[in-house]
Amino acid sequence: MAGKAGATPTTYSPALKTKKTKPPIFKNDDVDWVRPDGRGFHQCRPSFFRTGAVNAAAGSAYAEFGNTKVIVSVFGPRESKKAMMYSDIGRLNCNVSYTTFATPVRGQGSDNKEFSSMLHKALEGAILLETFPKTTVDVFALVLESGGSDLPVVISCASLALADAGIMMNDLVASVSVSCLGKNLIIDPILEEESYQDGSLMITCMPSRYEVTQLTITGEWSTSKINEGMQLCLDACSKLTKIMRTCLKETASALEE
Repeated sequence: MAGKAGATPTTYSPALKTKKTKPPIFKNDDVDWVRPDGRGFHQCRPSFFRTGAVNAAAGSAYAEFGNTKVIVSVFGPRESKKAMMYSDIGRLNCNVSYTTFATPVRGQGSDNKEFSSMLHKALEGAILLETFPKTTVDVFALVLESGGSDLPVVISCASLALADAGIMMNDLVASVSVSCLGKNLIIDPILEEESYQDGSLMITCMPSRYEVTQLTITGEWSTSKINEGMQLCLDACSKLTKIMRTCLKETASALEE
């Protein structure tokens, strides 16, 4: 959704294709266990997007998924440093950092090199680097509040910021993750759920081109669980991209007015 006053966040939950059954016991013998925020296992958090969040940047975006809040700024294309070797394609630099108040433990804000590298890999395949040779595009992501599923939110928000900056791309990039808790898969996990997960699966893709730019799996997964998790993520990514496109369209309409 675009950043209009009073705008209601939009959900992008995947369509359920399985029969509704009571979840098995997998936490403290509580047969009526529900997710901390009351969502169903296959229900995503409401999402909110706004472009143009940073006036000084070439493009920027703000994303809010439940308690996870992220802002991304894009600068460039700018001339690459002379020390760099000549390249007939553009360069992409990505940096992900946390504010000191982003996590429950204060004062732990810092650059996250692993997330920075994963953000670069997720976006590199979508950007048409050959359209800006000998130049560099810088993407700076700042996690204002960590509420779980931080990296997928960062990737989706960064894609929107690149589009806002006018960077040529094959398609918008969306990312969604699922966590494995016992025998159950829960989509778009929050921080508390991630701390109890047995494994995680994250997919980053370009839905319009049916291309996956990144797949990350941790923990032990059966083939059937991987297939189920991938299908959930791909379905949610497709719906999330529609929300992102709506945000861009509404921003363009507002500029025309």
